[in-house]
Amino acid sequence: MVTQSSRADNSWDAELRRLLAPDLLIIDDFGLKPMTMTQAEDFYEIVAERHLRGSIIVTSNRPPADWLSLFPDPVMANSALDRLAHNAHHFVMKGESYRKKMRPNSPAPATNQTEHTEGQTAQ
Repeated sequence: MVTQSSRADNSWDAELRRLLAPDLLIIDDFGLKPMTMTQAEDFYEIVAERHLRGSIIVTSNRPPADWLSLFPDPVMANSALDRLAHNAHHFVMKGESYRKKMRPNSPAPATNQTEHTEGQTAQ
């Protein structure tokens, strides 16, 4: 997300424009830990500005149902997550970690399953 250093050196607007510019923004490992209010505000601003203007891919080890609790403000969380879910395609991958399978001397990989739905999360 927008870095705290960009806020400190007044380059926040430029950093935000950089994140809004690409046709596709990928947010990887979303939700590893709860957000601070500043982080949540930055995330909301990015999602709100990109809504209907640019695509976002979000990867997470948490199910989307758990994302609400990552925000300090539930109203902001609902608003951001509503925008993310609008016109969304949800893919839930089940199975062993790809990284775990790639370790040397690992046993034969199990088959992963992927479920896809439009507009709602596959479980």
